[in-house]
Amino acid sequence: MKSEEKLEHKRHSLAHLLGATVLEMYPKAKLAIGPAIENGFYYDIELPETISDNDLPKIEKAMEKMLPTWKEFTHKEVTEAEAKKYFKGNPYKLELIEEIAGKGEKITLYTAGEFTDLCRGGHVEHPAKEIDPLGFTLVRVAGAYWRGDEKNKMLTRIYGLAFDTKEELEAYEKQIEEAKKRDHKKLGRELDLFTFSDLVGAGLPLWTPKGTMLRDILDNFVWELRQKYGYEKVDIPHITKKDLYETSGHWEKFKTELFRIETREGHEFVMKPMNCPHHTQIYARKPWSYREMPQRYASTTKVYRDEQSGELSGLSRVRAITQDDAHVFCRQSQVKEEMEKIWNIIETFYGAFGFALQVRLSLHDSQNMKAYLGDEATWLKAENELRELIKEKVAKAIEAPGEAAFYGPKVDFMAKDSIGREWQVATIQLDMNMPERFDLTCTNEKGEKERIVMLHCAIMGSIERLLSVLIEHYAGNFPLWLSPVQVRVLPVRESHNEYAKEIYKKLRGAGIRAEVALEDIGLGKKVRSAKEERVSYFIIVGDKDIEAKKATLEHREKGNLGQMSTEEILQKLMEEIREKK
Repeated sequence: MKSEEKLEHKRHSLAHLLGATVLEMYPKAKLAIGPAIENGFYYDIELPETISDNDLPKIEKAMEKMLPTWKEFTHKEVTEAEAKKYFKGNPYKLELIEEIAGKGEKITLYTAGEFTDLCRGGHVEHPAKEIDPLGFTLVRVAGAYWRGDEKNKMLTRIYGLAFDTKEELEAYEKQIEEAKKRDHKKLGRELDLFTFSDLVGAGLPLWTPKGTMLRDILDNFVWELRQKYGYEKVDIPHITKKDLYETSGHWEKFKTELFRIETREGHEFVMKPMNCPHHTQIYARKPWSYREMPQRYASTTKVYRDEQSGELSGLSRVRAITQDDAHVFCRQSQVKEEMEKIWNIIETFYGAFGFALQVRLSLHDSQNMKAYLGDEATWLKAENELRELIKEKVAKAIEAPGEAAFYGPKVDFMAKDSIGREWQVATIQLDMNMPERFDLTCTNEKGEKERIVMLHCAIMGSIERLLSVLIEHYAGNFPLWLSPVQVRVLPVRESHNEYAKEIYKKLRGAGIRAEVALEDIGLGKKVRSAKEERVSYFIIVGDKDIEAKKATLEHREKGNLGQMSTEEILQKLMEEIREKK
């Protein structure tokens, strides 16, 4: 068994242990579900009384006391009637039993110690021996609707963390504490990058001038890289008739996530949840010769998805998503070369942030073909194309069956941030199905119509989500090239303002994002303010600087870098910006 799988089994076993402990402490409790999750586990429980985080230490202590009695897990298959008899009085288990039986699946009960639960399995064989009692802890209590439906009863969800050892648990807890300090929702307010309004609605961020500057810098960088490879900008509307998505297959797949619009004439439109179907119609506007292939379209635009309120989180999960979207329409023979170009753009872009990228090949699930467009032969052909690409790039890739987009397989690029968390940051998707559905072709050398291939390639994916990652990665201390305010000029006294303004004008004239602090407050307050706002550099102007016709350059972390002429300062800053240090 792989170590990751074994750890997941430990976490699942601990969910059972949590359920058993709560049932012992609160005999009138009704257990619902308790799965393993990333970094830990939880159990949803209907409790006879309200509990809080303050109750968790005593529950945890009781779990530690019960663990040595769990020598092994045993299981048996039962009939629907036997299972219902065992769990009579528990509406949650009874609903699950009916659901399992309705699908024709086996109903199994797992027992450890004196506790038996309805479960599909996935535990350690000998919990008392295999689980380190110092390797887990309970962390918080939350509310959770049964089956995630707000029409159902609100249950108590108890979350736990679990790792193989005490040391790994402590390392993760330190990471969590550091993440709290870097929380983009907190830093976004402090740095005045974005805001949310109750009048506008949850999941719909509003971008301030500084935040908009950040977005534009990133978007311009992507466009600069794409231009080198022959991409052209296009523009598309934010709404469409439902017919477009019925043809593409998105209507059936995303119909519950669509914002729908009914016109006064009774026509049904939707806010676009993705851009690819629109781009197919730009390609389909005219016949194409093989000589004109490939066609590369790019547009940075918003898409809209009706996410549930409970799933929204800062910039990480929003309803208005800005995508730097691009689609390449090419011949089969051009696929590898075009994907290599996209790969190069991704490496250059994320290299500027110091990210070392890991590659994941997301494949279809051969046991669940109904979840995808097209036939399996087409999928296997596309997946082999991606394997060849990965081989040529001399990259190692983890293969992930079932993680593909519904229209095609993809290469996902994963990056670890400065505190060790992994994020998916970019994808290359190979789509042979949408060209089929929209009948997209070009005329080949023989004068025959030839089916083309479509590549999907959003470098940032979602600007909102990427910025949430970058804000936390840098803890708001952006590198000079990315800082909304790169330099602030700080005159020591009011008598130094005119010279400070001269330097400020030269900086702005050279394209530096500069500010000048002319407020009648002490220098100490001006420096403190610049540091709190994470301004990369500040230039101090005093009597000695004016006499020398120079200025003192300071970095927010490195401190005083000495007196320099304005030209020397500009040369240093411009080089750092150009090289994206």
